[in-house]
Amino acid sequence: MRFTRPRDLATIAIIAGLLAHLLLRLAYDTLPPLPLAAGSTLLAVAVAELVLAFSLRARIQRRPGARPVQPLTAARAVALAKASSVLGALMFGAWTGLLIYVVPVRDEFAAAGNDLFAAVVGIVSAAGLTAAALWLEHCCKTPTETPGKD
Repeated sequence: MRFTRPRDLATIAIIAGLLAHLLLRLAYDTLPPLPLAAGSTLLAVAVAELVLAFSLRARIQRRPGARPVQPLTAARAVALAKASSVLGALMFGAWTGLLIYVVPVRDEFAAAGNDLFAAVVGIVSAAGLTAAALWLEHCCKTPTETPGKD
């Protein structure tokens, strides 16, 4: 398994942003307004992953008082990190597509002002999830492993 590459995540975000923007251009007037904190659940997952990352990092580096990590636990954490980074990139693109759409039309639609705030919350939360997932993946490296090796 290789480490997640930022360009792969950027590609996912760009494609998701374009698709979200296209969908919004076609059907925005028929959609209900978004809840203000719609994207904040991603931030909650990011915080949980950060806690897991720091815990696993201490255990993998065999710091005094830390229990050793079972290989299957580390493998599951890496799988979680990879899935979360893809989800974060996907949602970052989708929220960015929404933001790009609602900024010019906020005077046209009453819900666009509300959706503008929801998009900003979603973008920040998705970026936080992606960063936390990449940190978790980094923390699961064995001490002798070098970045960039497959």
